[in-house]
Amino acid sequence: MVFFLLIVLSVYGLVNFYIGKRGWQALAVHPTARALFLTAFIAVVLCYPVGRIVLSRGAAGLAAPFIKLGSLHMAFMLYLFMGVVLVDLVRLADTFLRFIPSSLRAPGRAGPVLFGLVAGAALLTVAGGAVNAARPRIAELDIRIDKRAGARDRMTVVMASDFHLGTLIGPARLGKIVDRINALEPDIVLMPGDIVDESVTDEQEARMSSVMRRIEAPLGVFAVPGNHEFYSGLERNLACLRACGIQVLEDEAVEVAGALVIVGRRDPSVLKKQESRVPIPVILERAGVDEGLPIVLLDHQPLRLEEAREAGVDLQLSGHTHAGQLFPLDLINKRVWELHWGYLRKGGTQYYVTSGVGTWGPPVRTGSRPEIVRIALAVGTDR
Repeated sequence: MVFFLLIVLSVYGLVNFYIGKRGWQALAVHPTARALFLTAFIAVVLCYPVGRIVLSRGAAGLAAPFIKLGSLHMAFMLYLFMGVVLVDLVRLADTFLRFIPSSLRAPGRAGPVLFGLVAGAALLTVAGGAVNAARPRIAELDIRIDKRAGARDRMTVVMASDFHLGTLIGPARLGKIVDRINALEPDIVLMPGDIVDESVTDEQEARMSSVMRRIEAPLGVFAVPGNHEFYSGLERNLACLRACGIQVLEDEAVEVAGALVIVGRRDPSVLKKQESRVPIPVILERAGVDEGLPIVLLDHQPLRLEEAREAGVDLQLSGHTHAGQLFPLDLINKRVWELHWGYLRKGGTQYYVTSGVGTWGPPVRTGSRPEIVRIALAVGTDR
């Protein structure tokens, strides 16, 4: 963990050093602007690490503005870096091809203009992404399961994942999400992980649970923990989820109102060395549920999709990927996962991977849209 942290801090420091140096050079003929830029830039760069240190000392209120500004800077840093690299590549090409007019090569002529263009484009991109991140769409999905209907042959299932509740997404934002969920009139609400992003305090738990308990779902609210619940203190965060009125499933299966079976798997992040995941058939057998009912699997990460198909799962719901969240990381995301976002059918098993309703890191989305998923679930063998 320490080694990983050193790598992250080194990359963060080097990228910001590169951006800062290029900004310093671009403003060479404007000493006052140059000094103001460097002072403001260093202050913003330090915001996130300072905020995290303050948070670790228990001063959540004092840490919040530092973490929020520092998180926004991470997205700003990404697009500044892309812009600066692009400018440097153009200049490198010009050394061989000489296509830039000589008037623009004069010292001090192009620097301030390029600085303004790159910084302005990065700022507009981040601002647009922040607005996008705060406005989840409603994704409508019709799912039919050709299986014997139990007590109900039609249900409204609402899925919401990857809230990442904590410093950046607090009770106010959660309240808006809960209102959107209730407006969909769900019979059941399913949350496939990463609901809590940080280890919560007693005060935060009380505030979040009072909001989360407003969810109106007659058949209940079910969730599985994701990797972030584990990273930030699994037992404490699970206690918070249960205080929120959520039934947490860890390698467990439950039969809901004689209508369907919900299976929840532990995330691979919690496994110890050489420990294997509990197979889905073992979870079902251990629970003693009616496997003739529709089986819905909650599995935070969409790994090894064939396991659900081989176990006879009818519908798997996952999150984790954020559908990339930030451009151009979404392009990499598509190549990492068999299904990084959206719907897929393999044999008799249907899958949906949601982009999530929240954000991780920067509260910005430029590579995907946040979403709450409304599933119109129909069950029966008659068409």
